[in-house]
Amino acid sequence: MSYLWDLSHIQPQTQVVMPGDTIPAVFWNAVRARGPNVWMRQKDLGIWRSWTWNQTGEAVREIAHGLMALGFEPHETASILSNTTIEWVLCDLAVLSAGGVANGIYPTDASEQVQYLCEDSRTTVLFVEDDEQLDKALAVRERLPLLKKIVVADMEGLRDLHDPGVMSLAELRELGRRHAAEHPGELERRVQAVKPDDLAILVYTSGTTGKPKGAMHSHKGLVYTVRGYNTLIARDEQDECMCFLPLCHIAERMGGEYFSLYTGAKLNFVENPETVPENVREIAPTVFTAVPRVWEKFYSGVMIALKEAGRLQQAAYAWAIGVGEQVADRVMKGQSVPSGLRWRFKLARVLVLDNVRKLIGIHRARFLVTGAAPISPDLVRWYLALGVPMLEVWGMTETCGASTGIPVNRIKPGSIGPAATYNEVKIAPDTGEILVRGPNVFMGYLNLPEKTAETIDADGWLHTGDVGVVDEEGFFRITDRMKDIIITAGGKNITPSELENELKFSPYITDAVVIGDKRPYLTVIIMIDQENVEKYAQDNDVPFSNYASLTRAPEVQALIQGEIDRVNKKFARVEQIKKFFLLDTQLTAEDEELTPTMKLKRKLVQQKYAEQIEAMYRSA
Repeated sequence: MSYLWDLSHIQPQTQVVMPGDTIPAVFWNAVRARGPNVWMRQKDLGIWRSWTWNQTGEAVREIAHGLMALGFEPHETASILSNTTIEWVLCDLAVLSAGGVANGIYPTDASEQVQYLCEDSRTTVLFVEDDEQLDKALAVRERLPLLKKIVVADMEGLRDLHDPGVMSLAELRELGRRHAAEHPGELERRVQAVKPDDLAILVYTSGTTGKPKGAMHSHKGLVYTVRGYNTLIARDEQDECMCFLPLCHIAERMGGEYFSLYTGAKLNFVENPETVPENVREIAPTVFTAVPRVWEKFYSGVMIALKEAGRLQQAAYAWAIGVGEQVADRVMKGQSVPSGLRWRFKLARVLVLDNVRKLIGIHRARFLVTGAAPISPDLVRWYLALGVPMLEVWGMTETCGASTGIPVNRIKPGSIGPAATYNEVKIAPDTGEILVRGPNVFMGYLNLPEKTAETIDADGWLHTGDVGVVDEEGFFRITDRMKDIIITAGGKNITPSELENELKFSPYITDAVVIGDKRPYLTVIIMIDQENVEKYAQDNDVPFSNYASLTRAPEVQALIQGEIDRVNKKFARVEQIKKFFLLDTQLTAEDEELTPTMKLKRKLVQQKYAEQIEAMYRSA
């Protein structure tokens, strides 16, 4: 016995779980097969409300008929401007069932971005979450002549609104009920008319440089990939998942909504992005997919709580995690776990580690999945030491999500795993770029044939822009983005992501951007973890009046310098960071410096803080 957890539910599933060649076909087959079973849950006013497959089908039917009543035709585009909610899923499936194209817009986008995305996609119906999102749409409506109707999900604060171009989701559903009664069988005809090769969804890139590009995915590509996911990381109807990442991002759209639609795993929606730590403890998901920033936050929370614990508790944790690390090391080497160590690990779990897992909310998790950005290998090892396998996947919008993945029986921290069976992955011999080919690769960029031709070569290989290597076992490792590799003034090639991942392992650092291209040495721009640094300041009587003054406090500067010193010890002298600068503005998802998945935009940060960067080199 090599592992101390049950792998039976994690084995790849190659058989077709739910038939259908298009997303609406799979959905309606699932409704018929799973009718009274619960599919989705969402907390409303402190109470979890469940949606069965039948209830979901009824809502989707009414919204789809409502769209048809508004004159929505097959192949037209409807956009959804909303946070991650059940209504997002209902509208998405209704648009696809009506034969349309569904496009998501980030709820943090400004009105000008909403205008561009609606123009580029030729949106005719726009779903918005509430009055805040409606204001953005109304601000640019006059510049969107194709827009027929704006549909609002939450009408709180809009009771007195009288606008012929705006209606509530409840009104659309009522309109749909009447249309269904007058046109029986019309929805079924629409669903049957959808072809696998039809464009299904648009997923716009975050646009870190230039305007966002609309990646086009067909029904065939989506269904093929979601079936492939089950051969990579299997789920079933007994699983509980948490839905909280943006649904307009490929990760949650595929790994959350469509994968659960296919497998029947339950989707639990958080109240809002701020309640994720609280909601995960309530949901206790059996399968948990998140970005590295979430895993880093959980880890830092445990480390901060540990500092406040008594000496006995600290000693117990040190012993227990030490035992877990011994097990993790053997697992990572593919070695069996001796009976004595197995017994000590079970005791460590009972006394300490299970409580740590409950503190995070992963005590029921069979495995964790991380993706969308590189993660520190030490963090993967820590979760494994707790007794929960963390599987890293890699992919991008253009590959319909995951293209590689770590198998549960061969965990290699720092690697993104071998190619998934449903696509080919290779390293370009001349540039080291990772290339992907397969039916999961997107159709191209909307309205941008030249960009598409630059990205997909004549042989069908997608040029990802990531640089990597592959080992003798076929496991790939990302070394960096092609555009991000640093070549110092001394000619040394530096991979900034390795340093950045080590820095983000600190409970006091949320993100970091390493600078040094054509420079004599490396520097770094750091975004601190506000909550943890504030607590450090309060515990150590460090005076501060606001966020900016917190970052300038000498004690905080010394704290971060200590974290940098810790990281520098792991690297050669030429790769060490000499100076740093702390961002003195508290950034949120609305700020241009952050991507929708809360990563600092490297180029924009370097441009915006050019003066501070130059100061770090002038002072030398």
